[in-house]
Amino acid sequence: MYNTILSVHSYLAYAALGLLFIATINAIFGLTSKGLFKSKDRSISLFALIVCHMQLLAGLMLYFVSPLGLESFGQMKEAALRLTSLEHPLINIIALTLITIGWSKHKKEESNNGKFKKIAIFYTLGLLLILSRLPWANWLN
Repeated sequence: MYNTILSVHSYLAYAALGLLFIATINAIFGLTSKGLFKSKDRSISLFALIVCHMQLLAGLMLYFVSPLGLESFGQMKEAALRLTSLEHPLINIIALTLITIGWSKHKKEESNNGKFKKIAIFYTLGLLLILSRLPWANWLN
């Protein structure tokens, strides 16, 4: 079970990061070009939000079955274990909260520029937080 959840979490991470990057770039281009917020823009942002939430669910399941998750929570002196048991989950929850806030705030905006701005700001912050706490050593092996 552990290996299956780990595989799902690992592969889904690529999709989540890719879609989040695309949604962020799309929003920045829309903001700078002062374009219309079309259904394609909404779809890109929504798919990024959905896949990021799916990634969070897979990550939470993994957290409770992994020896690097909850089991190693008390070993904060070791940087690698602190990253996987505290920093990675906590920062990613904060990042996903920001992404969700950006999605919610864009729906309340009337102007096209405002919609792009909300998504650009909150999705970019979320993406930067996620990238800051990825366990790169585990990914690059």
